Amino acid sequence: MPPPASREIIPPMNREQFHVPGPGPYALTHSVGCLPKRAVAALNQAFFEPWEAEGGGAWNAWLHAIGNFRESLARLLGGDAGDYCPQANLSAGLAKLLPALPALPAAVGHPHAARVRGTRNVLLAAEDSFPSLVYQLQQANRSGFDTRLLPRSLDPSRLETWEAALSADVAAVLVTHVHSNTGAVAPVAAIAALCRERSILCIVDVAQSAGILPVSVTDFGADVVLGSCVKWLCGGPGAGFLWIRPALVRNLEPTDVGWFSHQDPFEFDVHSFRYAPDVRRFWGGTPSVAPYAIAAAGVQTIADIGVDAIRAHNLALMRVFRDALPAPWRGRIDPTRLGGTVCLQLGAAQAHIANALKSLGVRLDYRGAVVRLSFHVYNTAAEAACIARAFDGTAP
Repeated sequence: MPPPASREIIPPMNREQFHVPGPGPYALTHSVGCLPKRAVAALNQAFFEPWEAEGGGAWNAWLHAIGNFRESLARLLGGDAGDYCPQANLSAGLAKLLPALPALPAAVGHPHAARVRGTRNVLLAAEDSFPSLVYQLQQANRSGFDTRLLPRSLDPSRLETWEAALSADVAAVLVTHVHSNTGAVAPVAAIAALCRERSILCIVDVAQSAGILPVSVTDFGADVVLGSCVKWLCGGPGAGFLWIRPALVRNLEPTDVGWFSHQDPFEFDVHSFRYAPDVRRFWGGTPSVAPYAIAAAGVQTIADIGVDAIRAHNLALMRVFRDALPAPWRGRIDPTRLGGTVCLQLGAAQAHIANALKSLGVRLDYRGAVVRLSFHVYNTAAEAACIARAFDGTAP
């Protein structure tokens, strides 16, 4: 039997911790998580109040807020706070990382350090990766890389797909933990292990998994983890992060730098740039503050509730949704193979189902004929069943 669907797994107080848009069900967390109520007070305390009281003297408080953001990530995702570098989003982090990869063979302890881009220059990713990241990979072709995409006909959630593709000419691979178009979960740790065996840099995108699936940057065994707080972490836009394996970071020299990439940002000597000894070398110029103050509140809220509890609630509501569907649709959903999001190809039934969902006031979105919907702790079993009613009288 499936576990209880709502209050027995997640206490009802958790919905009260968020501003949940209404009046219909909010099933859009895979795009933007709901605002935690504590975030507004956190932003005032960490950003506006120091600015109001101190003007330019607010920087001590502001940098403390960014430090709090890094510490909240380490609490939830593992590793040390000092191994996380704030970024505006995943694309920004990847854009800083890719130009630093010419030193890759030596940096990862490659047995043939003389191998350079001419023979080991492929950047590999699945065609179903988030487009913004693929755009960055393709831009790296200008500097001697060659982007190769696994076609959509190959399942990126299967280890054998990657095992066959990780050839001797691959320098780095971008692995999406949970694919946004399908909800499919890739076996990240196993893929990273293959990459280590073959001296391939492994970059993991956790934008759709952090906060809903157990994520440990250290247990993954990857070299780089890119993430965002806007979705399941309920941290809003503008607060991304870049985690790099500590043993690797000293051998990477980004070209997109600023004074906060400096070993001593307050030295102010234009004749003496020295990279920060850790991942801060990827930071750049004067940092934003407000997005990280907001995001820290979101990450802390998720950590307090617990990812295991959130996932249990999510699975239970996916089962409620599946079991309430007309029989022809049920076999298309296996919650255990999905991240937090149900993605269904609607086909000829799209117009009918979309109109029904609109009339129910459901907040969700579409990728072409694929409807995407997701359940967080602020969703209820009644909402999951309500959404399923839009499928009545239809078949795939």
